[in-house]
Amino acid sequence: MHHGGVEPENLSGFLRQARTRVSPGDVGLPAGSRRRVAGLRREEVAQLANISVDYLVRLEQGRSTGVSDAVLAALARALQLSDDERAHLFYLAGSAPPRPGQIDGVVRASTLRVLERLGDLPAMVLDAKSDVLAWNPLAAALLGDFSAWAPPTRNIVWQRFLGDELRVSSSPEEGGRTAAESVASLRAVAARYPDDVGLRRLIDQLRSASRPFVELWERSRPQERRSSTKTIRHPELGMIELDCDALHMPESDQRMIVYSAPPNSQAADALALLRVIGLQQLNGVGRLESGSRGISPSSLGSQKGTLGT
Repeated sequence: MHHGGVEPENLSGFLRQARTRVSPGDVGLPAGSRRRVAGLRREEVAQLANISVDYLVRLEQGRSTGVSDAVLAALARALQLSDDERAHLFYLAGSAPPRPGQIDGVVRASTLRVLERLGDLPAMVLDAKSDVLAWNPLAAALLGDFSAWAPPTRNIVWQRFLGDELRVSSSPEEGGRTAAESVASLRAVAARYPDDVGLRRLIDQLRSASRPFVELWERSRPQERRSSTKTIRHPELGMIELDCDALHMPESDQRMIVYSAPPNSQAADALALLRVIGLQQLNGVGRLESGSRGISPSSLGSQKGTLGT
């Protein structure tokens, strides 16, 4: 709406203005002594958001449409936006925050801050249907490079029944238990979100392509996911039995999955070794373009590994 000839705010202008409000120190970057621009450079924002500089240029010049929710969320994080500012960013991009009855796939700024603070423990954030939304560097070192998974398959249940990236315990007992738990959890989620298109597509794919999923689906009762013990088969460190706590965030109906081990245990020693050698092997940056859906902290690497959620 126009008032007195003032142009309405647009996405490109908001992004340019937001970039000038963040100092390098706010995001852990050296300021240097020869900065000619206020705030962050485009290259720095692109790096923090895991998108290409060229793509950010197009966004700031208003030459890109159909920006994905993942890119918007990554930019909100890089620009240190508050939740209200992030919602404003989504509206300017024509991508309103999730409506009631739709699964929320955008990680809140406060949740990302907690994720980044968990430097000693592998942790990741899943939405209600178990899409992997965000992860910290140690989770990538332990579980693999989620950004290498094609966006439609960046889902724990899909990988369990249809993919080959998910490598769980060799124990049939644990494998059967976690498979049944994942289907029971999905039954409960389907009841909460009967109109969510992405959830319906996921369930249809699983029902049409996986006989084990169909058998579990037909006999399982809805049940919320619980914390438990999981065995990870790591390519370098071998089998690691870890406590797996699912911390529920009711406002977004998302879960933060945190892996830990008792003090002085073999698993604790394995995690300590992973902190030393695993993070050193992370050597790449997952890029998000318009079609991507998952997001990750800026220090995400490309270590290939395994996942046993």
